[in-house]
Amino acid sequence: MTEKFVLPGIQEINTPTSPISVEELEILRHQYYSEGQFVSLQTRFNYAWGLVRSQTVSDQQFGVKLLTDLFKDSPERRREVLYYLSIGNYKLQEYSKARKYADILLEIEPDNRQAAQLRQVIEDRLAKEGLIGVAITSGVIAAAAAAITFFAKYHNTRR
Repeated sequence: MTEKFVLPGIQEINTPTSPISVEELEILRHQYYSEGQFVSLQTRFNYAWGLVRSQTVSDQQFGVKLLTDLFKDSPERRREVLYYLSIGNYKLQEYSKARKYADILLEIEPDNRQAAQLRQVIEDRLAKEGLIGVAITSGVIAAAAAAITFFAKYHNTRR
C-alpha cells in the first residue's frame, strides 16, 4: 500500500503563503538542529517546507537548498519535494526553475491536478512578467525616440 500524500492547495503560492509563525519555525529549527548529523528525512522535509513558508528571503533560499538536497538524496520523496521546490522557486521569483520542477512532476504524474494548476499559475506569472518586460522595453524605446526627435529638432533650429 502506498502512502497518499496530499499536496497543499494552489493558494500556497499566491500569498506570502500562509506564512509560518516565528514560533512554529523555531520549533522546526530546534528539531532540525537537535538531531545533529542524524537528522531524519521527515525533520529535514518539515524544516525545509517551514523555511519556504517564511517571509524571509534568506529562509526561503535555505529551504529551497534543503529541498534540493532532499531531491538528490531521497528518491522516495521526490514527488512531494518537486512540488515544494516548484513553490519555493516561485516565491523566490525563479519562475523558470519553478516551471522546470512542475514539469518534472507532471512527467511523473501527468494526471496530477495540483501540479497542473501550479504549472498554470507559473505560466500565467511568466506571461505577466513578459508583458511587463515588453511594456518597459516599449516605454524605454518610446522615450529614446522622443529624446532623439527633441534633440534633432533642437539641433536643426539652432542652425
